[in-house]
Amino acid sequence: MSAVDIPPFRIEILGANHNRTSFHCGVPELDAYFHLQAGQDTRRHAATCFVLIAQAGDIAGYYTLSSYALQLREVPEAAAKKLPRYPLLPATLVGRLAVSQAFRGLGLGRILLLDALERSWKHASEVASIGVVVEALDEAARQFYLHHEFQPVRDHPDKLVLWMKTIEKLFTSI
Repeated sequence: MSAVDIPPFRIEILGANHNRTSFHCGVPELDAYFHLQAGQDTRRHAATCFVLIAQAGDIAGYYTLSSYALQLREVPEAAAKKLPRYPLLPATLVGRLAVSQAFRGLGLGRILLLDALERSWKHASEVASIGVVVEALDEAARQFYLHHEFQPVRDHPDKLVLWMKTIEKLFTSI
């Protein structure tokens, strides 16, 4: 499938009507989570799983969002100067993000990430969040997030954050 042949997609919350068994991204931890845990996490409000659905009904990708607390000591010094001195700062976690092998190369990871960032930004006015945090599983994931302007937190090179002020600029400048 080429970029010219991209069918319309929609993003919705994972439900019982979604067939998760045919989804495979090639990363065992992400596949296992999606097949075995994502539905329970969504029902129990531990994390909300959003799925990217192709026109034919196939799941092309998914991501999860949940509340998170970033420790003040993890925040880079320049950013910490602008934040309250609470030991824990409210943030939003993109806990998982994966694209099906069947839909690779279409830029869907970026679409999923932008959707997650927009939802996080819209809800930050009601449930405070200083930014969106991710923990990269591998170097490819880390490079993906760095490419999208995420910054490593102190002492944890695979934990990255994108500040809500940056996200706000992204969506208010469109």
